[in-house]
Amino acid sequence: MRAVLDIVLLVLQIYIWLLIAAAVLSWLIAFNVVNTRNQVVAMIADMLYRLTEPLLRPIRSMLPNLGGIDVSPVILILLILFLENVIIRYIYPNVF
Repeated sequence: MRAVLDIVLLVLQIYIWLLIAAAVLSWLIAFNVVNTRNQVVAMIADMLYRLTEPLLRPIRSMLPNLGGIDVSPVILILLILFLENVIIRYIYPNVF
């Protein structure tokens, strides 16, 4: 059972890095550093959007309008870190 929890923790860490990559790529696209007409960039952006948007959309719908600032990735990362701490501190020691 601990192996399953280790895999869950690893998946959560990978998802945090995907959220960071999606945020950085969105900044690069917004500031016109990378061009979405490039097929590789468009494919990576689409993949990151499809992986992160299902969890970011409900958070965005609950947040008030903050202008052009999107804090939903930060909130999701904090929630994932909280979930990781709950797993490590309370669930992992009680599993054999």
